[in-house]
Amino acid sequence: MTNRNHATDDTLMRFAAGTLAAGPAIVVEAHLASCPVCRARVGEYEALGGSLLEEMEPTPLSATVLSDMLAMLDNEEATGATVPPPLAPVEIEGIRLPDALRGCDIGSWRWIGPGMKMSRVGVPQDPDANLILLKVGPGRALPDHGHVGTEFTYIVSGSFSDKFGTFRPGDLAEMDDDVEHQPVVDKDGECICLAAMEGKMRFKNVIGRMLQPIFGI
Repeated sequence: MTNRNHATDDTLMRFAAGTLAAGPAIVVEAHLASCPVCRARVGEYEALGGSLLEEMEPTPLSATVLSDMLAMLDNEEATGATVPPPLAPVEIEGIRLPDALRGCDIGSWRWIGPGMKMSRVGVPQDPDANLILLKVGPGRALPDHGHVGTEFTYIVSGSFSDKFGTFRPGDLAEMDDDVEHQPVVDKDGECICLAAMEGKMRFKNVIGRMLQPIFGI
């Protein structure tokens, strides 16, 4: 199945519980920054989790916890709290990227096919995370493919269309292993996407299979 423009409830529950893998969690976090609908759903799931915690038997605190906390506060007052400077925007070659990528190692663009470039994103907390930025020229089509596992795609800029509709900046396309599609970038400009895979892409044609080692996904 696909969920058009938003994350599925199952994904939002996993995100709220902290059980979503690092790569997909970054893609979902990018979407949440621009989607009040999904933010509200995450808030509901977090509140539900909080009510469940309230029903659990409390764990006794150590005898020194209060004194340790007071000592920490005294130390902060003594050193003087400073307001941190504003954070620089996350960019690649002058292109603004989602703040969810802050702290990630963003590689340079490299050619992967006519009109297509890819940047691999390193995630410090999960070196095996399969997270990429993809830049595709206007009117270009990605190879027809399916997925082994779920693919999460956040549209940074531009737009693309497939048999499920059109996806624009801020949208999230979540597609599981029942889906086969061929995204085509709209003709009015290039499209940049942030994508994470829980598994691998499954290309249908020879050209796609030849590109798979380059994609690495």
